[in-house]
Amino acid sequence: MQNVSQSEVHPEGDVLRLRAQLERVQGRRLDAPVLPVHPALAALLPGGGLRPGSAYSIAPSASLLFALLAAASQAGSWCGVVGVPRLGVEAAEGLGVDLSRLVLIPDPGSRWLAVTATIAEVLPVVAVRPGGRASDGDVSRLAARLRDRGAVLLVQGPWAQAEASIGVADPDWTGLGQGHGYLARRELTVTVTSRRTPVPRRGRVLLPADDGALVSMRAPAAASYAPLEAVG
Repeated sequence: MQNVSQSEVHPEGDVLRLRAQLERVQGRRLDAPVLPVHPALAALLPGGGLRPGSAYSIAPSASLLFALLAAASQAGSWCGVVGVPRLGVEAAEGLGVDLSRLVLIPDPGSRWLAVTATIAEVLPVVAVRPGGRASDGDVSRLAARLRDRGAVLLVQGPWAQAEASIGVADPDWTGLGQGHGYLARRELTVTVTSRRTPVPRRGRVLLPADDGALVSMRAPAAASYAPLEAVG
């Protein structure tokens, strides 16, 4: 057995070599800057934002989508939404999306994947509601394009090779009185499951709050979570 003196052990160098290996495998820097998101979501996402070159699987919730697009669009990033024909632009604006930096392709038909890949060539953030199943090869090719262009992909529904899955659950609307009135706000749980963190992160938020915005609340003691539950 070879003896190694303490002076020959370099833990910092080992960490740097491991980081370099992971970056080569994953095709991106682990400490690369992220696109901003609302602080309530930043506290849950690995890295505190949306990582360029990555795909995220998100619940089919319009409010969640708008909340993820808002800060990036306000910071100057153009965002595209593919395959969502009845997108509520007023609701998007209410949650902070800069409509002047929003590109909509409501009905790409059967070519939704090709359209998404093309849009990812020119826009830093692309959201899509898949119009069918994507093959493993198509997913891998799109992933390579995202890494090459540094784009972020938000997929409404399950998606292979996702950086993280963002789900919503336990919605609780308030605002109705004795059988009448208007729905004023909704409280729900946002859960992020990532391959980078061993334990899912959960946070209770108002989405929307009384003023239509996103507001963070304290994390719940326990949450019954259904991955990718459809909440409008």
